[in-house]
Amino acid sequence: MTPTSLPLWPLLATLATQTLATLAAYTLPALAPMVAADLEVNGAWVGYFVSVVYGVGIGSSLLAPGFIHRHGAVRACQFVLLATVAMLLICAQGDLLAVALGAVALGIGYGATAPAATHLLVPRTPPRMMNFVISLRQIGVPLGGVLGALLLPPVALALGWQNAMLAQIAPVVLLIVLLEIARRSWEGSRPASGAPAPLLATLRGPFALLVGNAALARLTFTSFIYSGTQLVFIAFMTVHLTSRAGFDLIAAGQALAAYQVSGVLTRPVWGWLADRVMPARRLLVLQGVVMAIAAALAGQFAADWPAWLIVLVCVAAGATASGYTGIAYGEFARLGGARRTEATGLGSSSMFAGVLVLPALATAIVTTLHGYAIAYGVVAALAAIGAATLFSSWRE
Repeated sequence: MTPTSLPLWPLLATLATQTLATLAAYTLPALAPMVAADLEVNGAWVGYFVSVVYGVGIGSSLLAPGFIHRHGAVRACQFVLLATVAMLLICAQGDLLAVALGAVALGIGYGATAPAATHLLVPRTPPRMMNFVISLRQIGVPLGGVLGALLLPPVALALGWQNAMLAQIAPVVLLIVLLEIARRSWEGSRPASGAPAPLLATLRGPFALLVGNAALARLTFTSFIYSGTQLVFIAFMTVHLTSRAGFDLIAAGQALAAYQVSGVLTRPVWGWLADRVMPARRLLVLQGVVMAIAAALAGQFAADWPAWLIVLVCVAAGATASGYTGIAYGEFARLGGARRTEATGLGSSSMFAGVLVLPALATAIVTTLHGYAIAYGVVAALAAIGAATLFSSWRE
């Protein structure tokens, strides 16, 4: 029987899982000056925390489908949350080794967020609102970032950054308990099914979907580019605006907030459009064109640009480079068919890889050539290539 209504409670559960895990991942960047001073390291080192989370997350996103098929999507969500608790407890020990180990602990679970959500939501969601529902779930990523930026600094100033870590544990544990209550009605009392496959075979499983599936291969490549573009904007926006466009730190932070909020607000809009107006693959092409233009314009920011125009470019970048992920995951699920969980794991791994590679490439260009125009120009060209790659399937 085809579902006929919004899967409200599974949607809220997976959204909350993503939000709490992302909030934990962004804790160190949000508190970077305080943590760096306490650990007596360069503040830029704290940024490596997110890189480790996403780097380890590449592997966990590929392993997640096998875990989900054996134990269920709810168990996978609980595993993500347990990894989140582990990270918070380990990092709260307050030394550099603990911070590094905490990043690894979170990454071990973080990659399962999207595959678990897809496995749980797709069978319960009417086809007419599939992209909308998955896009709503994806709000958890920028929402976690916004909550981290707003809530964690005052808590850390009042209680210390280690206690700001520990304060996050209570809602995570509460969600684990609530998921256990809901698990029986959502998935039944299911034992693990079958013996686990060998590790290498499990890691290769999602990549097997690429064989003979050109549309999925194009989407995987483009997602790699788009996700990297998203993080380039986040990584460089404040320092770029303060050093080149004449913004003070507060104004630059507001521009970054506009970028993030734009991504939050537009994700469900893109999902609705993909369900009602235009196929997701066509919207993804248009998003790539806009983010390429936004990146090219960002490279030209200067002190004589009006502030409203710079913020407008940031909003357009957020709406596309940050707003694309919901309909991309919906498209991975559609192209994956019966193996949608594996396809979503493939999508997560490609996005996480883009997060690692493109910001590092842009950093190397900026530090070597001492300017942002070339770095943003390269990112704009890559985004355009990603859009052109998907354009070949415009009529499919």
